[in-house]
Amino acid sequence: MSDAPRIRVAVAEPALLGESPFWHPREAALYYVDIAGRRLCRFDAARGALRHWDLDSEPGSCAPCLDGTLLLAMRDGLYRFDPARGARTLLAPPPYDPAHERFNDGKCDPQGRFWAGTLYEPRDAARATLHCWTDGRLVERAGGATVANGLAWSPNGRTLYWADTKAHTIHAFDFDPAAGELSGRRVFARFEPKRAGQSLDRYGGRPDGAAVDAEGCYWVAMFEGQRLLRLAPDGAILREITLPVRCATMPCFGGADLKTVYLTTARQNRPAAELAAQPWAGCVLAFEVDVPGLPVNFAA
Repeated sequence: MSDAPRIRVAVAEPALLGESPFWHPREAALYYVDIAGRRLCRFDAARGALRHWDLDSEPGSCAPCLDGTLLLAMRDGLYRFDPARGARTLLAPPPYDPAHERFNDGKCDPQGRFWAGTLYEPRDAARATLHCWTDGRLVERAGGATVANGLAWSPNGRTLYWADTKAHTIHAFDFDPAAGELSGRRVFARFEPKRAGQSLDRYGGRPDGAAVDAEGCYWVAMFEGQRLLRLAPDGAILREITLPVRCATMPCFGGADLKTVYLTTARQNRPAAELAAQPWAGCVLAFEVDVPGLPVNFAA
């Protein structure tokens, strides 16, 4: 089903490649990263104020910690970042060659373990992996992807979702909450790849970042498809929202009632004509929904 909510600009200052948004309930603020712009951003929704921290390496994703700091999965490793001081501390070096790979999509599971996938930049082989930060070390939990994205958990915490953007495929795993281990990998949803010479107007996009709502439905941004999908727990498309920008990257749920969808977008390397026609590209968009999302998980 396709419908049209009233979409607005929440953050008008565009990012090159906005990603990894999460709503911080204690601060009533939206955090996200600009990967290509090498920035961590914080948007105070009540005041409409945007703050950012410049970084010297690309941040793939971020997550809140119980002590008020953040975790940053960056090209050169996993860091703890203190917003009050603007300082970061290395927790673990990258488990890959940073000349060809970097951390990408990541977030915490309900038990407070941080997970982050990688992006294999040559994009000619399925060498991207999914890692879990647990007991003071990074442990590889899955592989066989090229561009890791779409990380999310079901409301009961027993299903983990993980997408490979290049393969146009979202996988589901059985998730062991106690051990943080995965099993039963299966295809949750698969989309048609772009054909040679195919117009973007006829291309549905590829799965990028995602979030899950309280009914267990999976919301996924379809990069280059100019749409956001809500998928049922069995993978069926329940809702399709046409967007005012070609490249949405990741949704999250925010606001006091978690009924506001915030959506990061990208403008990096987009054609000039497209950017002229879509001035909101790179901005954070927002709209309201009836079913709330799940609250963000904090790192222990």
